Amino acid sequence: MMQNGQSNIAMQTPAILLHLHRPLLLIATLLLCAGCGAEPKQEVRPTAGKQETLKADVYTVTRKSWPAIVRSQGSLHADEESVVGAKVAGRVAKVHVDLGDFVEVGTPIVTLDREEFVLQLSQAEAQLQQARAAVGLRSDDAVADLSPENSPPVREQRAIWEQAKSDVTRAESLRNQSAIAEGEYDQVVAAERVAEARYASAINSVHEKIATIGVREAEASLARQQLHDSIIVAPLDGLIQQREVAIGSYVQAGQAIAKVVRNHPLRFRGTVPERFAQALRVGQEVELQLESIATPLTTQVTRISPILDQRSRALMFEAEVDNSDRQIRTGLFAEAALVIDPEATAVVIPESAIVEFAGTQKVWKVVDGMAGEQQVLVGGRRDDQLEIIEGLEVDDVILLDGSKGRVAKVIPASPQLANLDRSFP
Repeated sequence: MMQNGQSNIAMQTPAILLHLHRPLLLIATLLLCAGCGAEPKQEVRPTAGKQETLKADVYTVTRKSWPAIVRSQGSLHADEESVVGAKVAGRVAKVHVDLGDFVEVGTPIVTLDREEFVLQLSQAEAQLQQARAAVGLRSDDAVADLSPENSPPVREQRAIWEQAKSDVTRAESLRNQSAIAEGEYDQVVAAERVAEARYASAINSVHEKIATIGVREAEASLARQQLHDSIIVAPLDGLIQQREVAIGSYVQAGQAIAKVVRNHPLRFRGTVPERFAQALRVGQEVELQLESIATPLTTQVTRISPILDQRSRALMFEAEVDNSDRQIRTGLFAEAALVIDPEATAVVIPESAIVEFAGTQKVWKVVDGMAGEQQVLVGGRRDDQLEIIEGLEVDDVILLDGSKGRVAKVIPASPQLANLDRSFP
């Protein structure tokens, strides 16, 4: 019975092994079929072709004079602005100017009613003459030449005093002879003392009247000045920017009458950032560009603010602009190019060498005779020249016309330019 069992196990073993290896056999069969059906993979080798050439002008990068320029925006301001006011109160009798009129220093702008001022002057002059007559001065006599001792009131009191002194002398003689009573003698002496006091008072009165003459002269001068100020004149050469009054209006002392602006020279006011503040100097060249004027205006820095603006961190400067023909209007917007360092240099290439695509700027750089793209960072632009900040070095060779660039072997078009690249054959 044991033998029959062993015989059954022996018969079942190949079947079990065949069942276990069937999946492996299936996978092997599939891989073999796939390998038999695929074509052999061949290696692709590039075929050697003829190298493309490009005949074009080339340019050797150099460092050129490129003055450091700071650009600033600002406006043109008048050289002076004056709000003309009335010195005296009065009613406007006449207006001599209007908006935009040119006036010179002393040109009448407004005339006030002068009748009252004329009467006040006449009164002051009459009071002055009265004061002068009190001390015996004629109209053409100078007060400085007057001596109080020679004035009529003082001479009168001096004569009385001298008479009183003579009376005292005679009374003393009579007293010594006992020809006069003691009481009469005392009266004579008292009269002499009164005369002396009146003489001193007369001198003081003359000094007071001389002082009064000074007061009357000042009053007359004030009345004369008020009459003069009733005509309001221009304080400077300029243009009438604004007129504030009309005929018949009453103005108070200090009230604005008109605004006068002097627009020659004009003042351009601009600012530079804080990082350029220490490089700013009086006398540096400034080129102004105005929208309404095709030709730029060249001037110089004339004034610099002593402090930086605390909010903008910028430094203000002024440049005077000649406007002798008065054709440039005050208030115009201007853009200034301020030359901070006239000796500065930079890597500069022609504008034609730049190719712009998708927001980037490139040149075609020639290395070992082959042209290839080189991205660059462009700085300032002046005329047809561009400043290169990054991407090129001095003695690099590039295509002069970037629009013709492509990957190719470059042959310089001009014999004079061939030696610019030592790698050329």
